[in-house]
Amino acid sequence: MQKAEAHPVKQIYLWIWVWLLTLTVVEVFLAYRHLAVMTMLVILMGLSVIKAALIMSYFMHLRYERFSLALTLIPMLIICIALLASFFPDSLRLLELRPR
Repeated sequence: MQKAEAHPVKQIYLWIWVWLLTLTVVEVFLAYRHLAVMTMLVILMGLSVIKAALIMSYFMHLRYERFSLALTLIPMLIICIALLASFFPDSLRLLELRPR
């Protein structure tokens, strides 16, 4: 056990934390911008998928697992995205029902 090996691991986690923090700041910044609803949701969902991939890869250690384990998660990701796409029109309907 050498201490030289511990530093790159801490650096990786620090960089992942910085990226997650940066993506969160971008999401908060976009929340205050007046963009079209569809554009806003697509951008925020894309950023959320990137953040989820970083968290699963590094903090859940899936990056270091066998490739077959990662392949079992891909169908679940597709199902989740399909569920989000099926409930998305309902969220637009609720937007129209909001009092102004």
